[in-house]
Amino acid sequence: MRIASRLYYSAAIVILLFSGVAASAADQTIVLKAARMFDGKSKSLIPNGVIVVQGDKIVDVGSNVAVPGDAKVIDLGDATLSPGFMDAHTHLTLDFSGDFNKRRLEQLDLNVSEQAIRAVGYARTTVEAGFTTVRDVGSRFVSSREFVDVALRNSINKGVIVGPRMLVATKGIGATGGHFDPTGGFRDFLFGREPDYTDGIANGPDEVRKAVRFEVKNGADVIKAAVSGGVLSLADEVDTPQFTPAEMAALVDESHRLRKKVAVHCHGDQAAREAIEAGVDSIEHGSFMKPQTVALMKQKGTFLTPTLMASEYIMSKIDRYPPTLQAKAREATAARSEMFRNAVKMGVRISFGTDAAVFPHGQNAKEFALMMGLGMAAIDALKSATSNDAELLSIAQKVGTLEKGKLADIIAMPGDPIADITVTERVSFVMKEGKIIRNGPPSMQTAAESTNLTDIAAPVD
Repeated sequence: MRIASRLYYSAAIVILLFSGVAASAADQTIVLKAARMFDGKSKSLIPNGVIVVQGDKIVDVGSNVAVPGDAKVIDLGDATLSPGFMDAHTHLTLDFSGDFNKRRLEQLDLNVSEQAIRAVGYARTTVEAGFTTVRDVGSRFVSSREFVDVALRNSINKGVIVGPRMLVATKGIGATGGHFDPTGGFRDFLFGREPDYTDGIANGPDEVRKAVRFEVKNGADVIKAAVSGGVLSLADEVDTPQFTPAEMAALVDESHRLRKKVAVHCHGDQAAREAIEAGVDSIEHGSFMKPQTVALMKQKGTFLTPTLMASEYIMSKIDRYPPTLQAKAREATAARSEMFRNAVKMGVRISFGTDAAVFPHGQNAKEFALMMGLGMAAIDALKSATSNDAELLSIAQKVGTLEKGKLADIIAMPGDPIADITVTERVSFVMKEGKIIRNGPPSMQTAAESTNLTDIAAPVD
């Protein structure tokens, strides 16, 4: 009994000692310093940025901040500190880049488990590029019931894998034969049955409500719907409406009842106007929106998520796509430049979103230069990927700006992004919730494929 008692006592001391070490490590104060800082809300950069981090939170921030004596100081030199970037339009479990026909054939054979394993790499690449939060707006696999985006989000949250904070939309909702119909363009009955609400395909207001409930039941943080045609779908025209006004109203009403925001894939003007009137929270793409519709967005406070990088990448690799898709891509790319300029001039709320997966993951920050090339100020482009996205994603109370009490999602890029916006593409330091993910070169091979972007000064014909 004495031996057992001593062993128990010794074990308790060891546990307490190790607990103290763990607690001490968790409470360690880290101070980040750099030549300048973008706080996510100011109209200019702040010189001599200092951020004090304890645990997962920012406890002090500014230019003249006292450095605690026991702090670990990381001086990043001639760099700019910033809130972690956010991308409100990604497909983190997928990869649509490369040859369209080859991918379409692979889609028939690829095991969903293998695709999930690939997604682990996409997640790491994305967060190391400085994007500490993403909204994943659709993750589907032909003839699969799996919710890979939910599994990826949960695994990141539990610390099983490294990746950005994720808000997911599961499969997204669309109409039979529309942009989200996974069998569109394939031979009829090749997959054995017509997709239904469990695949995100719904027809009529009641089915739309059922699909919303099904996706929320299975873990959706946001509801995504395709209400017009798309560029990368073979069986529809890019700007045709695919939801009726009644279906649109049901989509928004049911989602908002369940306290979920609504993002809609939409290129066409009519579909956009009807979606804005119905009360959607964001229009994704918006290529063909006319000035009157853009003005309606401004009036309603609807966010525009422009995804300029997607069309730019497609145009730079246009010969990799079938002729039908080439024609749609040219049409949409030409229209979106004028639409985006109008949105900037009218003061529409713009959220940063890229459609990552259409281009290789990790190149998200190329969107900044495209936004500036179409008339957006550098500081506003930076805000679109920080405080604006945080507001759209309903997480502004936690992230999006560098302020006391907020989660320590902090990145650093070399030089001055106002003088040269492309430094956003060369992030060298990433901290998420107080944990350093990257300080220096990336830990793995990121998406290295170069994108020879077309000249965006003039619309593509």
